[in-house]
Amino acid sequence: MTRPLVTLTLLIVSAFFLLGTCVQGPAESAAEFEERVMPEEVVEEEPELDARQEMLEARLQQIGEGFAGEVGIAAVEVTSGATMAYNGARPFPQQSVSKLWVSLTALDLVDEGALDLSEPVAIRREDLTVFYQPIRDIVRTRGVFRTDYRDLMERALTQSDNTANDRILRRVGGTQAVEAFMRRKGIEGVQFGTDERSKQSAIAGLDWRPSYSIGRNFYEARDRVPDDRRREAFEDYLDDPIDGASASGMAQALARLARGELLSPRSTELILSTLENTKSGPKRLKGGVPSGWSIAHKTGTGQVFDGVHSGYNDVGVLTAPDGTKYALAVMIARTRTSYAARFEMMQSVTRAVVEYHEARMTSETT
Repeated sequence: MTRPLVTLTLLIVSAFFLLGTCVQGPAESAAEFEERVMPEEVVEEEPELDARQEMLEARLQQIGEGFAGEVGIAAVEVTSGATMAYNGARPFPQQSVSKLWVSLTALDLVDEGALDLSEPVAIRREDLTVFYQPIRDIVRTRGVFRTDYRDLMERALTQSDNTANDRILRRVGGTQAVEAFMRRKGIEGVQFGTDERSKQSAIAGLDWRPSYSIGRNFYEARDRVPDDRRREAFEDYLDDPIDGASASGMAQALARLARGELLSPRSTELILSTLENTKSGPKRLKGGVPSGWSIAHKTGTGQVFDGVHSGYNDVGVLTAPDGTKYALAVMIARTRTSYAARFEMMQSVTRAVVEYHEARMTSETT
């Protein structure tokens, strides 16, 4: 089971200018220049799965096939990079999982010295977004909420506050800056999408208006959208999600984060420790974490139309008592199942990885 993974090798080409008299040879064609200086594509092979890893993948496939909904599941051993997956290549809507990329982009700026998380920021009425945004109550009470970007990052990741996330997004340079960070870091199988205002409005068949950030205005406007128009917008999003990410791509990116390949050691520790304090989704992947283990995770929850729930996710880095890490991603495109069934499916993924780890540790000590 070999899965080629393309790694782009960066080559710095220096131009040397010869001073003085020199003899110039025949002109070099573009093709000859490219062949001389451009790096060859280096193809790395993901490690072949051993018998125990194949058993884990079979278990993940069993879990996925037994779920009444469209789901992608992936587990990556952080150290080895071995990937076990079910439906791992299909893009699924991320929803609030995409907040990860905004915070990673911000921390990349911190590493470059272009952002200080203690930088002051003011949140006003015009900054408010839609859906879950605890900051809104503070702004309504005080008129303005003054804080810093470290606080906004914690709110965006641990509380999934949409206003906090979108304000950070503006500070880092918007959607293009996040996409540029992801491409620069070689993250594959994942795209960011856009801000919460634009994304959630489009999914509902609406164009964003500032009034939607107040009270139930967004819900009331959505209810007035004709069913055929809303259905078309909803299905268009699910068929080609603007924030699409595959379970394998997501888990591999998280494994790279845990290995310290995306950020400095300090920033890596900061974001992982922050994600360990996530308050949303306690019964998703986290519900299957046994005593002595920990998980740094981010949830994502989409809109519901005609009884179908879209974008119901949880992704994170699971750490064993001995420090071994696994990157997990469970992403649901659409489902009509009960919350209890979703929780059980996600927790089963966590338990399967825990059982795999314990069986491997036992075999290595005997």
